[in-house]
Amino acid sequence: MKIRKAVLADANGIAKVHVDSWRTTYTNIVPDEYLNKLSYESREQLWQDNIPNGGVYVAETKAGDIVGFSSGGKERTGKYHDYAGELYAIYILKEYQGNGLGKLLVKPVIAELLQENISNMLVLVLEDNSSRFFYEALGGKKIHTIEVGFAGEKLNELVYGLEDIRNIL
Repeated sequence: MKIRKAVLADANGIAKVHVDSWRTTYTNIVPDEYLNKLSYESREQLWQDNIPNGGVYVAETKAGDIVGFSSGGKERTGKYHDYAGELYAIYILKEYQGNGLGKLLVKPVIAELLQENISNMLVLVLEDNSSRFFYEALGGKKIHTIEVGFAGEKLNELVYGLEDIRNIL
């Protein structure tokens, strides 16, 4: 498995992973109405817009297929003054989960944050998403819970703080 910085040509592959992993990860968590409306086209446009900003990495098989991605950068809300960095997203196709790929995808985001003298970060995860245990294993501590809406339903999103990301590398 190769981890590398994303380029614009990866937007389609990232979009496929994004939509497919949402549909497997969030079934029975996020309303089906929301999941059914996700489209490769809209996510591809999102990633075409985001990739040039940096902080996006892909996991690629030997055959060149993108099976996971991560993105991160500076904390976006300004509400968490003790945390300067944020892991925005990490998604891996279901069949590639559970073998250490998540940690491999987090590392380049952390390395980029450290280059900007940022040594801590946040990550937000839906409360019912079992991947929250991954963030806890990385050293994340729950610092806040916020309510978010999906297709008219209210769900809890947990905010995890990782105080020293240097030791993850």
